[in-house]
Amino acid sequence: MPLNMLVAPDFAPENFPGWYMLGTAMQHRSGLRLHLLMPADAQEQAAMLNDDVVDLVYANPFDSAHLIRDRGYLPLARPRGHSDEMVIAASAESELHCVEDLRPGCRIALTGNRDVKLIGLRLLEPADLGEESVQWELTPSYQSTARMVLGGQAEAGFFLASAYHSLSRLTRQRLRVLVESQLRDISHVVLAHPRAWDDLPALRDALLGIDPADPADAEILQALGLPGGFEPLSQEDAEFMIDLMDTLVD
Repeated sequence: MPLNMLVAPDFAPENFPGWYMLGTAMQHRSGLRLHLLMPADAQEQAAMLNDDVVDLVYANPFDSAHLIRDRGYLPLARPRGHSDEMVIAASAESELHCVEDLRPGCRIALTGNRDVKLIGLRLLEPADLGEESVQWELTPSYQSTARMVLGGQAEAGFFLASAYHSLSRLTRQRLRVLVESQLRDISHVVLAHPRAWDDLPALRDALLGIDPADPADAEILQALGLPGGFEPLSQEDAEFMIDLMDTLVD
């Protein structure tokens, strides 16, 4: 039976092939069969996790807190030097130049990525805006978020920073960054289901062995948008990040 590896659906579209390259490399190095699960959105991801078919998961910080504490998933690794920051952006043609320019009742476009929303709510505090004082416009992707902002259907958009900076140059020229977070300690993580315990050493060695200094491995990591590769994630470091997420919720 292959191990199912789910990848959170919030990476830039150009990184899609990189996950298949990584899966192939991990199979060759671990001797284990891997089957990638690539949900289209947060709802499909939740359904896959609820079906209890996921052995490995590349999860965002919000979901990882639930998976570790409530579902017993085990920390395995995280991207090296790649934190999950977020951007609030408006149209460059608008009169908005900073977060404080946003007013109650404003429309903000965003995807179903809950950790981005949590961070964004913190960044809205200088404007004295909370969840109830904003009209939320849900979109299926960061590209759709950008289109809503540029089309005037929303005053601003919430973006995962890596996704924002992966937008086309023309799109970014038409947008204005109001604020970008600098949290540093929050990132996506790779977790393993307890039933994969016996395979963890081989999986860990295969993933951490993807070496940025090796030209072939560097090609995989560049395709992923994670040029630094992966580093081990201890239970202590995972709990620290979860505590930080709890602080954002509170």
